[in-house]
Formats: sequence, structure tokens, C-alpha cells
Amino acid sequence: MTSLFDFNLFVALFLFFFGKVSKAIGFIYIDPKHFISNDIYNYIKKKKLSNALTEFGFTNNYTDYSLFTYFKGGSCLYVLVYVDDFIVGGNDSKLTAEFKAYMSECFHMKDLGPLKFFLGIEVSRGKQGIYISQRKYTLDIISECGLLGAKPVDIPIEQNHTLAKEDGEFYPEPTKYRRLVGRLVYLSITRPDLCYPVHLLAQFLGQPRKRHWDAAVRLVRYLKGTCGQGLLLSNADDLHLDAYCDSDFQTCPKTRRSLSGYVVLLGKPPICWKTKKQERVSLSSAEAEYRAMAYTYQELIWLKELLLIFSSSSSRIHNSSL
Repeated sequence: MTSLFDFNLFVALFLFFFGKVSKAIGFIYIDPKHFISNDIYNYIKKKKLSNALTEFGFTNNYTDYSLFTYFKGGSCLYVLVYVDDFIVGGNDSKLTAEFKAYMSECFHMKDLGPLKFFLGIEVSRGKQGIYISQRKYTLDIISECGLLGAKPVDIPIEQNHTLAKEDGEFYPEPTKYRRLVGRLVYLSITRPDLCYPVHLLAQFLGQPRKRHWDAAVRLVRYLKGTCGQGLLLSNADDLHLDAYCDSDFQTCPKTRRSLSGYVVLLGKPPICWKTKKQERVSLSSAEAEYRAMAYTYQELIWLKELLLIFSSSSSRIHNSSL
């Protein structure tokens, strides 16, 4: 039987993948002539997979369709599916082994053992808890930009920048810029410190200018000095959700829309964060703050519903605070 602290680490890890990885946007390459979105490809693969899981006794969760749950007596199993990869977790090793044998009969699958690497995310265990990072992925970005020998910088973006007002010469290789920013978007799922600069750079994908490229290169130089940075899911934390949000009133010089930002903590470590322009122009700073709070509360409601799924296995649930 898994102890409470181990179970809390397991829940924190699953919620991290729910909050960040399952929302990642991308495309799967099928053949030289056709591309198919993750959602469609996932549906095709998951239709057969969901049938096999249902026959075993799993229930598909409607809060997030990527999650399948199995409860029998005091035993429980959770399966988190992403395209054709999935993570299995539970509190009964015998039941887990039985499930793996069943899946091997249904599909040609490979058991990779304890979770160490998933979708470019490295997972390591220690006495203090579970550490999540994307060190190899970060080094690949630095190497691709030819900056392995570059001098690191201390902050990811210049203070008091005017990138939104930039009207200088266009960058001659926009595809290169888009590829770099796309890789930085995926890197930000384990790096809260990249949330704002990546959000800013992603606004210029249509027609990036030379200065925007320079800002992206500066961000890569920042990664050079922090390539091993990640998240520690401590084994001393409980399942208490806390959220912090803020807004920047009319921060966009072109549209006058405000900026919302939030971070959600499970115990002490953050599991979900985002920076986003508000959909409408706020007439006051108070209105912008309330919009940010409403946006954050939507995320909290979804995460709280996910936590309730795990509460049947002796986890402790506290009221979310905002």
C-alpha cells in the first residue's frame, strides 16, 4: 500500500501533467503528404485503447478524457493517456502487474519501467521528492541556436522593453523564429520563469522583426545558465491548492488590452501557470483585476474536480484559496 506522502507525490505528478502537458498544442507527422492534429490522432488511437481499458474495468473520467480510473476494494489504478503513450499509477503492485500483462495481450506495447522520461520531460526521484525538468530538451535548443559557448545572461528579457512597438526591419528567416518560439513554448511547461517572455515572443510569429529575434536569442542565453532548472514536488506537501493572480492594466500599446497572469500551487510547488491577454479592453484597473481573478478561478474549479477523483484513496482535500 502506498503511503500518504507517496500518494501525494503521485497526485501532484498527475496534476502537473494534466495542467501543462495535456494542454500542449502540436501536430503529429503521419506521412509525407498528410498531417493530422493531435486531437484527431489521439481519438483514433484512443478509441481502441479506451475499449480495452473499459473491458478491464476502467472508467473514463469526464473532467479530463485523458484520465481512466479503476477502483476495486482498497485498490486503485490511474491511467493518463497522451496519444499512444500513457502513465500508469496506483497503490497495488499486484494489480498493476496484472494490468500490464492484460495490456500486453491487447497491444504490442513496451513497459519502460518506473517513470523517468515522458514526452521530453525528465522525472527523477530522491529523498526530498520528485524532480521534474527538461534539461536535455533545453540543451538541444541551445545547441540548435549555436550558443553552447555563449555567455549566459541573468534575466530572460530586458526591463522596460518596447518589443510590442518595434517597427524596425523584418527578420529574414521567419520560419526559424517560429520554430525556436515553438520549442520555447513547450519548454515553458516546466519553467514558470519563462511564462511571460515566451508569451511576449509568441505574439510576433506572423511577421517577426530583427529585434524580436535578438530577444529570443537573449532568452536562449538565459537558458544557458539555467538549463537544469525545474520543479521539485516535495514529499512533505499536502494536497492544498493555492492560487495567485495579477493583472497589468492596458499593457498592450496597440490594443490597450490588459494582461492576466496566474500560478496555482499544490502545497508549495507550482503545478499550473499562465500569462494571457484579456479578451476585452478593461475600463479600469479594478475591472482588469476581476477578470484575472475570474480566469484563475476557472482553472481552480477544474483542478479541484480532478483532486476529488483522487480523494477516494485517502488523500486530503482542502478548500482552494485565491
